[in-house]
Amino acid sequence: MAETAEASKTPARAGHSAPHDPGVPRRRPRLRRWVLGSAAVSALAGVGLWTAVHRIPWMGPLVANGLRSVIGAENVTALEETAYAVEDRVHRLVRRNEPPKTYWEVPEQAPEPTAPAAETNVAAAPAVAPAVVAAVFRPKDVGPSHAAWPAPGDGRWVPIVDHARPGDPPRLYKTLIHPDPHRSWAELFVVAVDLSGVDVHLMAGSREPAATTEEGKPYERPAKIPEAHHERLLAAFNGGFMTEHGQWGMRVDDVTLVRPRDNGCTLALHRDGRMQIAPWTRMAAGESGMRWWRQTPSCMVDEGELHPLLRASEVRNWGATLDGNTVIRRSAVGLDRDGKVLFVAISNHTTAQAIALGLRHAGASAVAQLDVNWSYPKFLLYEPGEGGALAPVALASGFEFSEDEYIRKRSLRDFFYLTRKAPSPSAATP
Repeated sequence: MAETAEASKTPARAGHSAPHDPGVPRRRPRLRRWVLGSAAVSALAGVGLWTAVHRIPWMGPLVANGLRSVIGAENVTALEETAYAVEDRVHRLVRRNEPPKTYWEVPEQAPEPTAPAAETNVAAAPAVAPAVVAAVFRPKDVGPSHAAWPAPGDGRWVPIVDHARPGDPPRLYKTLIHPDPHRSWAELFVVAVDLSGVDVHLMAGSREPAATTEEGKPYERPAKIPEAHHERLLAAFNGGFMTEHGQWGMRVDDVTLVRPRDNGCTLALHRDGRMQIAPWTRMAAGESGMRWWRQTPSCMVDEGELHPLLRASEVRNWGATLDGNTVIRRSAVGLDRDGKVLFVAISNHTTAQAIALGLRHAGASAVAQLDVNWSYPKFLLYEPGEGGALAPVALASGFEFSEDEYIRKRSLRDFFYLTRKAPSPSAATP
């Protein structure tokens, strides 16, 4: 009996199962495996969805708008902010020593642009005083925005060739700036537009901004660039926020779609051809003299001064759906102090402060943020394609678009487009 009792105390031999304790459930290991497996599948699905949202242009709006209808706008905002915060932490871990990228060649010394020479018969031409030649547009190089991440060509303006008229002096220039001293991968692409040779147009989208006025609701929306402007078309870029994200105002074709907000930063084209970016409170009195206007959140830069809240530690402006500290893709417009140069910017991985400081560094004394998030910011150039049809080309790689963007397909969202100025009647040769 003693041997039997002793044997009962020894552990089970290999290949034999230990007696089951009735007090311990048998299914616990299986439940644990099921939970871990479900978590892994959910994580993979989340990664897959996040990747799809950042690779398929229509996926982001579809997912975001679908979620808003189910869980509400505020919850979607919280999810987006969390996801972008996680992405930024990962980037700061794995990309902290990554050198900044360049996207185009910058010549060592850009040639000075010259006006096209007039064709004349020198022998027959009478001796007259030399004509006064108008200055040709070229922005001043500004160099890198800070010493932390100087990339080759940062802050140097490169002419954008007008492929329909390659002999014309450039009306558009581009530069790349790395505006964030803490993120080498933060990129700001800026286009400088010569307003003396370029007209700026505003077009309402087929759905946005959703009209809130009685006169705006029946307004007919072409939502694409008129064919009459295709011959002179240079470029197009995105507009502002959806109406539900801030109720920022818009007026076009003498129709107010959404009433202005006093604290809105407003980009306006006056009937005399002047462009202006300023708080609405400073512009409201001159509304009757405006051809169109579009509002955005508070001016990021006004009369050369950065908005005080952009220096605050917790900023919830300039996002509507995503706050100012969120590191995302953004877009913005700016004007130089004389109102002669329009700056258009699209960015990757930037805070509101970074895009504001970057545009101010480029030469803007007034800055208004446009739309944000991955799907919406874009700047497209238009070149003659096969059969003479226009073909869009992205300013830089990584910005998605369709072959019919803004020209043959109606846009859901509002946008701006640029055309060469038509020759004035007084400039025509008799």
